[in-house]
Amino acid sequence: MSRRRRSVMSEELKYELAKDLGFYDTVKEEGWGGIKAKDAGNMVKRAIQLAEQAASRKS
Repeated sequence: MSRRRRSVMSEELKYELAKDLGFYDTVKEEGWGGIKAKDAGNMVKRAIQLAEQAASRKS
């Protein structure tokens, strides 16, 4: 039985990050499974940076 994970990031944010980081074409052609682990890690790092920036603006 497969487990379905609930995504923390919205699809819109994921696509925006993929565009910003330069691998959107890969995602478009091959899906999320086609990106490199390094690209996925960079995407998570960037999402964390954005969340930290948003949190600091609220303080």
